[in-house]
Amino acid sequence: MARDHITARGGPSIDMPLLLAIMAIITLGLVNLYSATSVYADDAQRATLADIYVSQIYWIVVGTLLAILVASIDYRSLDRLAMVAYFGGLVALGLVFVVSRSIRGASRWIAIGSFNFQPSEFMKIVLILVLARYLHNDSKVEPRTLVDLVRPALITAVPVVFVMAQPDLGTALIYMLTAGSMIAMTRIRTRSVLTLVAMAGVSVPLAWNFVLLRYQKDRITSFLNPENDTTGSGWHAFQSQTAIGNGQLFGEGFMQGTQNQFRLLPDQFSDFPFAVFCEDWGFAGAVLLLGLYCFACIWAIHVASQAKDRFGAALAIGVGANLFWHVVLNVGMAVGLLPVVGVTLPLFSYGGSSVVTMMVGLGLLMNVSMRR
Repeated sequence: MARDHITARGGPSIDMPLLLAIMAIITLGLVNLYSATSVYADDAQRATLADIYVSQIYWIVVGTLLAILVASIDYRSLDRLAMVAYFGGLVALGLVFVVSRSIRGASRWIAIGSFNFQPSEFMKIVLILVLARYLHNDSKVEPRTLVDLVRPALITAVPVVFVMAQPDLGTALIYMLTAGSMIAMTRIRTRSVLTLVAMAGVSVPLAWNFVLLRYQKDRITSFLNPENDTTGSGWHAFQSQTAIGNGQLFGEGFMQGTQNQFRLLPDQFSDFPFAVFCEDWGFAGAVLLLGLYCFACIWAIHVASQAKDRFGAALAIGVGANLFWHVVLNVGMAVGLLPVVGVTLPLFSYGGSSVVTMMVGLGLLMNVSMRR
């Protein structure tokens, strides 16, 4: 069994490569948010945007403190709390339908004073904990059958149903993709894999006809044919791709992006910060940013490979997968390779729940790395 990674003083040491990568992403994110909030001219609008920028700094500080707290507690003690947190998370998801604040027709937030709490964000970490606990306790040696996958599938399906009812397709996809990445740690029979692929093929038309809402279908059809409705359902993707193209090799300069400055780029704080960054810094900036994300995801796999136990390895894979799929979906919709599903770019998109959740997840990854 591997020993704890310790310093000369005998305590767990900080994973400096991971820490530096996170700090670099946070710094670039704040610089980008400042550029995205520089588009308003009059004093009232400037005050509104200043509030967004300052609030993001506050949430990063809160997230950092929580990450430090999470990293300081031996991750093995979280095994016992996983199911309690899971049922608590389901209760919070249920409360959304009772006391939620509706924004743009979606009921995803619970208002606590001036703070809007989004339970579905924090459920991402809880789901990782519960699935890691299941994988840790599952000592079966032979390849898994479909029957063996029923329990983790149900664990994932319950919160997926809750968030799809809000409706929130993007978060539901993150749940399923993260869970699938974690379950891939186990060996699955070839026949079971083929059966799952067949079931997925059958479920696609069923989901299209009976699950997806009209606006979600419009986003998918506009993604497949973006030129058909550039002023309607395809507006977001069209403006995002235009902004990215404007950046060319080295960008138009900090706070000089045309689409951003003329307010043509929608949701530049939440859904499309990558387009703002590319317009300001160009292809070179995009390579730098994606390189940092890529390093963090690969490092999560490295941490998993050196983890002390299966629970720690599953936690590291879960956090890395959560980060990876957020980046893939957000960047994919920004460049037009995927439909717009409202997934945030980690530590770049504005949002308290999103930032705090991602920082707590990275704190878990740091925790596993410190005790490998």
